[in-house]
Amino acid sequence: MSKAATAHKRTSRARSAPEPGAAAPEVNLGPLDGYIAFHLRMAQETALRAFIASSSRRDFKPGHFATLMVVRLNPGLSQIEVCRAIGRDKSTISPLIRDLERDGLILRESSTADRRSVTLRLTSKGEDALDALLKHVEAHDRRLDAIIGEAKPELIAMLRKIAAALS
Repeated sequence: MSKAATAHKRTSRARSAPEPGAAAPEVNLGPLDGYIAFHLRMAQETALRAFIASSSRRDFKPGHFATLMVVRLNPGLSQIEVCRAIGRDKSTISPLIRDLERDGLILRESSTADRRSVTLRLTSKGEDALDALLKHVEAHDRRLDAIIGEAKPELIAMLRKIAAALS
């Protein structure tokens, strides 16, 4: 039996329903509390929920902003180049691009260099949507800056280090 399973077995206990009006009991996370990946995921999910709530962008999906921004700054990139630039899996970039194209935000064009490939660029509607989204993203990032404070450069450096080492 693994250490995690043993620790779980030792610390597990039946929970009774909380008294009405009582604070919710703290959940035992066991070894999860010591896993970097768990905390990265919790921070990402919480930040995304906070962004959606503050921006009222219920239709927002992870990857939209990064894709739109990378395509704006690099018109003519292929889907694979966008995929690599924003750290998406190949299986998720096609549906994301299809959604953005369906919404009239991105235009796919045949590559002049490689007929098997398509290049991407923003439509004028995509430019407008990105500008509107950027205001919300910048406000959200200011909230995160207030939480992190002066440690932002170090946090970003650590996150880049993780991404680079695991790529």
